[in-house]
Amino acid sequence: MLYTPGITDCSPAEVNYDATRIGILHTHFQQLIDDHKIQAAAYCVSRYGKTFMHGAIGPRSYRQDPADPLLPTSVHQIASITKAVTSVAIAKLVEDGILRFDLPVGAFLEPFNADPFNKIDIYSLLTHTSGLFPDCAGSMIPYHKSYWQLIGEYFDKYNPEDGELDWITAALSCGINKPVGEEWQYCSFGFCILGEIIKKVTGMSAEQYIEEQILKPLGMNDTLWEPTPELAKRFIIRNERKEKQLHDLIAENPAEIPPGEKLWDNVSSTGGGLSSTPADLIRFANMLLGMGTLDGTRIVGRKAVEKLTTRTLYGTPDYCWGNNVKDRSYGIGLDMRRGPAFLYSEGSYFHEGAGACCMVIDPVEQLTAVWFVPFTDDNWHAEALFNVTNVIWSGLM
Repeated sequence: MLYTPGITDCSPAEVNYDATRIGILHTHFQQLIDDHKIQAAAYCVSRYGKTFMHGAIGPRSYRQDPADPLLPTSVHQIASITKAVTSVAIAKLVEDGILRFDLPVGAFLEPFNADPFNKIDIYSLLTHTSGLFPDCAGSMIPYHKSYWQLIGEYFDKYNPEDGELDWITAALSCGINKPVGEEWQYCSFGFCILGEIIKKVTGMSAEQYIEEQILKPLGMNDTLWEPTPELAKRFIIRNERKEKQLHDLIAENPAEIPPGEKLWDNVSSTGGGLSSTPADLIRFANMLLGMGTLDGTRIVGRKAVEKLTTRTLYGTPDYCWGNNVKDRSYGIGLDMRRGPAFLYSEGSYFHEGAGACCMVIDPVEQLTAVWFVPFTDDNWHAEALFNVTNVIWSGLM
């Protein structure tokens, strides 16, 4: 087993955790590697605010070079866990009196003032109940063009002589899928729109606001929107294309970007644009566990965290991606799924990231866990997410 330990604050025994379960976790990760479901795994687990498990297993690169192991400090794209950070940013603006969860999106973004979009509010975007088409709808609906595809086509044809950029109107040309509130449908585009609202009310990009108001105060120095040449040296390398991108960045030899592609810089990355390390993300998780404060630094207030992390959807079905769930449990921007699949406590909340990674917070046990499990294919492997949760929680004494 190619294993590299990370820095911890205490022993498992000091936080009433059975250390023998760490070996079970390592065996589980190694089996997933051997089955070619994941390339490697990195994790960080904390209880009572103290990190007691931290390590990495497997190679950093898809080339499987044992001389280049994945490290606990390796950087990985956290994809949709970005949405949890964006939700806290929105909550900060709510408690500052600048926004409210119930305000219509059209109050800030003109294209949403037309029917049927004028019924969509900030709350429905945060809870994935806006009625906007879900991610990957094109795989289920013949001839469907996603919001992202429509934006890309608009950018490819855009000429500065056409006037001010209006990619939101271009995206909305495909309409909506359901009435607001009817179903839970996972929609990353909705979180992109939340980023545009942050931009509108703060006068800065959402990325800058999040960096200044959340990431820097928490000391999340390895969490970033765009990799620096230095951090690029620590990135997990998942394929040849990514390898070339990182190599060019490290060499400070950026590839020529076509004009249409460069216009994507105008679109907020708040639905999935961050990269991080397990130790950095555990700081964000522990801030939520601390009701908005970590190491004396206040990010957001207790009542805002309570609002985000209390179940808010009841009786809302989830038929997204072939599901048949009659009552989807969800907070505001955070997943609160229950049922026989999970060992964590009632009131726990989490967020996954595609490709894959996970962050789970259990207030009852005062336990937070983050792990990265880069998949080797485009499938979704529950064993690398749900099963890992249960292995970690099994060590609580």
